[in-house]
Amino acid sequence: MSLYLEIPEWPLSFPFRTFENVGEIIVPPHWHKEIEMIFVTKGSVNIGYDGQIIQVHEGEIFVFGSGESHYFVASPGSNRLVFQFDLNLFRDSLFKDTGHMELVKLFEKAENHSVNWPYEVKEKVIACLGDLFEEMKYLKIGYEHAMISSLLKLMTIYYREIPAKEEKQESANFTEALNNHDTLERLNEIFIYIENHYSEGITLDEIAGVVGFSPYYFARFFKKNTGQTFMQFLTDYRINQAKYILSHEKIPMIEVAEKSGFNSVKTFHHVFKEQVGMSPLKFHKSIFGNN
Repeated sequence: MSLYLEIPEWPLSFPFRTFENVGEIIVPPHWHKEIEMIFVTKGSVNIGYDGQIIQVHEGEIFVFGSGESHYFVASPGSNRLVFQFDLNLFRDSLFKDTGHMELVKLFEKAENHSVNWPYEVKEKVIACLGDLFEEMKYLKIGYEHAMISSLLKLMTIYYREIPAKEEKQESANFTEALNNHDTLERLNEIFIYIENHYSEGITLDEIAGVVGFSPYYFARFFKKNTGQTFMQFLTDYRINQAKYILSHEKIPMIEVAEKSGFNSVKTFHHVFKEQVGMSPLKFHKSIFGNN
């Protein structure tokens, strides 16, 4: 089965999202740099992970670390809550030089399946996930602070209470895993650069230089690992930024275009309408009405 990179679209101003999936939804093999936590609320969910199918039953949690490939097989009669977040949330100046294990390694070494956690630890994690889901559902004033608070609680539980996996011999897939880790690191550098510079003009030569590739090799590398050309990805990213701005601010369209990285209102209008199916103004009015 082929493996593809999933790039989440964040509905909020920070890299976190949660949603519900029913058992009939099949998700093919994929990986992403974000942490993903699955909480089964009904029935049993069949998950493909580490070369086997794992059944996660009602009331259980399964966690995928950064870069860990996985998939979901049809699981009729089941429901699951999905939580995804980017570890860059915890990499600002507050967390530098703390002497703690690097966050990616923290999740890599932790037990994935809650059946291997103490009962009281599982209940603490479920409480955090429940709070996150409720905050996402209602978005009451101050939800950002409430959600970050719950995520920080979750990180504390991981540092202090989630048991480590049992040591096991390296599998035959070690080289593949090593290559995936290197690919993940390169892509992470690219995504961070885009996050910081998407409102500017980014050339292929410039972005290739960020990871030390030639423009030709970079173009092949990016298309192979994301399924899109770099310019397609950058355009999609800018459109998503524009949708967020249009959903949260009342500013002139020329400012929306500039803030989301388009060099002219005309280009912005054309690309937005082509991708979203309506003009930026109509999209804005669908959120705010005529006020």
